[in-house]
Amino acid sequence: MVTDGSRRNGGGGLRRSLGRAFLLQAVFISIAAVIGVYVAGFTIEEVLIERALEEEAAYFWRHHTEDASFPLPDTRNLTGYMSRSWGRPLPPGLGVMEPGFHKLPSQVDFSVVYVSEQQAERLYLVFDGERVGELALYFGLMPLMGALIVVYLATWLAYRVSRRAISPVIWLAREVHKVDPLAPDATLFDTGSMPGKPDEDVLALAEALSSLSRRINELVTRERNFTRDASHELRSPLTVIRIAADMLLGEQELDRPARNSVLRIKRAAADMEELTEAFLLLARESDQALSMDPVCLNDVVADELERARGLLAKKPVEVRTREDCRVMVVASEKVLSVLVGNLIRNAFSYTDAGRVDVHIGESGLTIEDSGVGIPEDQVQQVFEPFFRSEGSRAGGHGVGLTIVKRLSDRFQWPVEIESKPGEGTRVGVRFPDALVLPALGDG
Repeated sequence: MVTDGSRRNGGGGLRRSLGRAFLLQAVFISIAAVIGVYVAGFTIEEVLIERALEEEAAYFWRHHTEDASFPLPDTRNLTGYMSRSWGRPLPPGLGVMEPGFHKLPSQVDFSVVYVSEQQAERLYLVFDGERVGELALYFGLMPLMGALIVVYLATWLAYRVSRRAISPVIWLAREVHKVDPLAPDATLFDTGSMPGKPDEDVLALAEALSSLSRRINELVTRERNFTRDASHELRSPLTVIRIAADMLLGEQELDRPARNSVLRIKRAAADMEELTEAFLLLARESDQALSMDPVCLNDVVADELERARGLLAKKPVEVRTREDCRVMVVASEKVLSVLVGNLIRNAFSYTDAGRVDVHIGESGLTIEDSGVGIPEDQVQQVFEPFFRSEGSRAGGHGVGLTIVKRLSDRFQWPVEIESKPGEGTRVGVRFPDALVLPALGDG
């Protein structure tokens, strides 16, 4: 089901990720190419030119030693001068330079001066870098532009090919977003309508998703059939038992032992009805079928206390109720009754003497008893199915607190439990979205 903008885009997220990956690749390649050209220019200026000037000076001195009239270098980019004028005056500023390399930043681009000395004479070789800039432009930047154009074109073509390659995956993603677990569509993931040319792996994935969709559809159908059948087939005999028990209780000839037995049958039937109702509520795949209306927690607690009174027969237990306010919970009244009823019956069952305090406050419902209690290492285990602590009584089903926990998790009603052996148990349930009203009689 569609729940946000990213899901509405289907495979848009995958396309954007792929596009960003290729764009970053092109940017990094461009940066690397520019850095390479810069390094090449630096190498030409700092290494190759200086090496060429050294070799040129050595060549001149070698021939000058053999022939004093050997001409000074004089080309478009290289000009030679001697400390003793040979018909070519020494430019201002060169005469003060010591042997070695020097730069003349005042030139249009740059000039490198190499000063060498031999037999009290100095040779000044001046290299004009203006031509180097033109060479860098033609032999550096122009190839770089061509290479970048090829890189960008190849990146764009690779992106187009990749989009076509992943189009079946994007189609599968869109089909997955169309899946409604409450009403699966068996026609989804039909490979006949898949775009592009999917490979074997994509086809296998589509087939697996199609099989999963069919299985979900079958499971949902079985769950609905079970809920419908169980609702009728389990409630009917329980209703018959309860009616028959009421009819037997109406007979005058029943002696006390028989009447007590009928009362136990009636209570057991009522417990089974509550248990069946709770299981059916938890078996539903959604809460849409439940009637969610504002329910007064105080009224539900009062009804469940009255229904559970029979568990305290002949027990010296005092039930005290305190209502600081009226709490209105938006929920199914049946769900709230199952949760509250299980907590109250659990407190009544495990309290042989003393008290059971039921407190309704702004934070929710708290039930505290002076019963047998639960060992500290077993407190959290009481929510596990069929777990029975050391002080468990015979006749229980071991699922009461499990149902409470599952309902609290499903409807986001946090439940907390504290207990000490021999002192009692305290259970609290909070209803975060409840509406708190003044208690009756508070004006």
